[in-house]
Amino acid sequence: MARVVQAPRLRWSLATFFAQTICGASYHHMPDLAPTQTLLDALKKRRGTWDDYERGFSELMKERRAIEHLERTFFEEPTCLLCSEDKPEHCHRRLVAEAMLQRWPDLRIVHL
Repeated sequence: MARVVQAPRLRWSLATFFAQTICGASYHHMPDLAPTQTLLDALKKRRGTWDDYERGFSELMKERRAIEHLERTFFEEPTCLLCSEDKPEHCHRRLVAEAMLQRWPDLRIVHL
């Protein structure tokens, strides 16, 4: 069974439906992998730069030790990181995936 990991921006009910019904995957909510509202507001509402957002999100992930708290065995099954952004270039899921690759270089990442 595949796993779907999602940050809070996508509604839980929609994500759960998508994971279970469409993909036959288990659903796991991991808010530690999500940006804060403050970071999102700085980027979207106050038109901040992506570089500032990326720096802030990377610092937040280190502060939370979010990647360190993940177990490698969790990702032995196909896993999908969900977010509301349609492209990985400006999305926190790419930043999470890159941080995971630093910890586990053998991890295979595919941006859909």
